Amino acid sequence: MKSQRSLLFTVIAMALASCGDVAQLPVTAGVGPHPQLPPPNPTWIPTVNIAPAVGWPENRKPMAAPGINVNAFAAGLDHPRWLYVLPNGDVLVAETNAPPKPEDSKGMKGWFMKQVMKDVGASVPSANRITLLRDSDGDGVAETRTTFIEGLNSPFGMTLVGNDFYVANTDALVKFPYRDGETRITGPGTKVVDLPGGPINHHWTKNVIASPDGSRLYVTVGSNSNVAENGIDNETGRAAIWEVDPKLGTHRIYASGLRNPNGLAWEPNSGALWTVINERDELGGDLVPDYLTSVPDNSFFGWPYSYYGQHLDERVQPQRPDLVASAKVPDYALGAHTACLGLVFSKNNVWPAPFNNGVFVGQHGSWNRKPRSGYQVVFVPFKGSRPFGEPINVLTGFVSADGNAFGRPVGVALDKKAALLVADDVGNSIWRVVPSIAVKAAK
Repeated sequence: MKSQRSLLFTVIAMALASCGDVAQLPVTAGVGPHPQLPPPNPTWIPTVNIAPAVGWPENRKPMAAPGINVNAFAAGLDHPRWLYVLPNGDVLVAETNAPPKPEDSKGMKGWFMKQVMKDVGASVPSANRITLLRDSDGDGVAETRTTFIEGLNSPFGMTLVGNDFYVANTDALVKFPYRDGETRITGPGTKVVDLPGGPINHHWTKNVIASPDGSRLYVTVGSNSNVAENGIDNETGRAAIWEVDPKLGTHRIYASGLRNPNGLAWEPNSGALWTVINERDELGGDLVPDYLTSVPDNSFFGWPYSYYGQHLDERVQPQRPDLVASAKVPDYALGAHTACLGLVFSKNNVWPAPFNNGVFVGQHGSWNRKPRSGYQVVFVPFKGSRPFGEPINVLTGFVSADGNAFGRPVGVALDKKAALLVADDVGNSIWRVVPSIAVKAAK
């Protein structure tokens, strides 16, 4: 019976792939401060162009840009998604995946989408833990690996404020006591605030970042659907960034209309909050670009009623022209369906120009665009406090010549020496990336 279901899925996938939408523009047309936005080409069944997850062959690794070196900081992990570096240099990784979502994607279309997610490596059971990695001798490879916290519920974002270590589970922000240098926390966590979860929980990842003074926490909460097809009532508190008062356990909506925000970072010059967003599907291969943007307080970015400012999504009824009129245009497009997740600013003296001012972005990669997009780590240069110029490929080679996925980059962070760390949830590895000049200096 299992083989029959697999055969049926293969047949359906081949049939859909043969009639799916093909992008008419290069990915680069949807990149930059003024992306091309062609007319929508809505499809009931999304275009399917899977890169089956196979993992890295022995002695293979991503391809680094000229002047950059990459090595495996850690391997053999269990679906590593997100990273956080403690002040003492220990690296924390959330080994995690989606929780059970019994009401998400029902019906034939839902069944098919679940098979797609399985094929791209996105449906493995969640390890529900945070693992600590320590590089004691400073050679760029972690020698120590311990379970830092276990028994979590699809954890994702992490942040430390003083002696309080916060974890964004899929359904709650929780707090644990932390002492510098410890490699395991065994005490129970304390719930700070509930987060939207439930039986649909379409975008399950929740990230968290602290304000510079530690008095507030900012939490990303993705939408419960593609474009509110599960009902607008199921979107309460979602498609938003929350501002949380950790002492009172209260929150307010800081920004909204953001379909699926993930990475969060403070721009070092202006102090502004920035994020990357996964935009909506099923409008064709050229729409809608994912994006990088600053997020002012009380801003609205259109979802689900419009995209990229006031471009109406006619699938959403009834419309809200009052909200659309206030929709903010994002700062910088990053290409349609690239699935931008990780975000970290590079402002430091280790990286040479142009990498010394800008952001590294982890692009998880498309499953619904022909040809594929993403599957790489890029750098967006900044001039002052704004994006400037074209993105630069930092790591590529995550997809083989015959279309299999060796890996998929997710979270990014800078370690204590300002090397770039990249979580790879299909390759089950963390890659460490440094400029070649830094390697020579270290020797």
